[in-house]
Amino acid sequence: MGESDRYQEYKIKKQRYTLGQPGNTLMWLFVFNVIFFLVLQTLKVSFDVYEQSPNAYYTKILQWFQLPADTSKLVERPWTILSYMFSDVDLLRAFSNMLWLWAFGSILQNITGNKKMIPIYLYGGLAGALFFIIAGALIPAGKPAVEAAGLIGANAAVMSLAVTVTMIAPGYRFFRMLRGGIPIWVLTIFYIAIDLTGVSKYPAQAISHIGGAAAGFLFVILLRNGKDGSIWMNKLYSRFIDLFNPNKKKNKYSAKEKIFYNTGNRSPYHKTSNITEQRIDEILDKINQKGYHFLTEEEKSILKKASEE
Repeated sequence: MGESDRYQEYKIKKQRYTLGQPGNTLMWLFVFNVIFFLVLQTLKVSFDVYEQSPNAYYTKILQWFQLPADTSKLVERPWTILSYMFSDVDLLRAFSNMLWLWAFGSILQNITGNKKMIPIYLYGGLAGALFFIIAGALIPAGKPAVEAAGLIGANAAVMSLAVTVTMIAPGYRFFRMLRGGIPIWVLTIFYIAIDLTGVSKYPAQAISHIGGAAAGFLFVILLRNGKDGSIWMNKLYSRFIDLFNPNKKKNKYSAKEKIFYNTGNRSPYHKTSNITEQRIDEILDKINQKGYHFLTEEEKSILKKASEE
């Protein structure tokens, strides 16, 4: 077993998430979708009971959540660019989206940690919205149906997660007890096929799902070139949370405190690297962006020591 293999075991051990863990972004993303679904279903039942018109729910409630193809309506309801990707109203479709979200999201979170999940989800949803609006304007045959129904559901966002994790870990396999397992790319192709088949009657919606896949593809391409599209979003989120945290103190470290080395009673020319969580995270990011072979000997030594602890 080589150093990289031992590191992979250490990495997987460090990134196993449980439902109750605060850093489990997949769980919170899942719960957020379920809450939206239950709220919309509750409102639907209420309207079905108390309203005479069967379309009252769609005209008075759902239109404020779904993304309209008409840009004039979009200007009036700009929040629908975000709300639509969390709002599934059909039980079977919602169940399917959450099943695929958990399948692909759990793998992605175990591989990359908990800071890329939501950015990739949002990028896929935003790309899906953009493709949907453009398609609604360029496809006259599909425009009336699109405008009537709008766009709603997590499909484009989940599609982004599926493509991302497939490109990052193409060798991952499910059900390994079955002759070596099923490659993840086979599952992804199957998922894309059934997803696009389900919206084949609505070209603009199908194109929006393709837009979500394109967002995942572009995210990985940029990541391989050293540009992580999730960093700015995580920083923005942290700053926003800090605004409402009166106990948050600004940490001002001296140059000495920022250095990762201590000499103890030894000569300063014989420095020893401290294995800190921050240092491990930095090396993790470097491997995700460039690969294990780009590590320096010192960084490989740190990972070796961390895997042995």
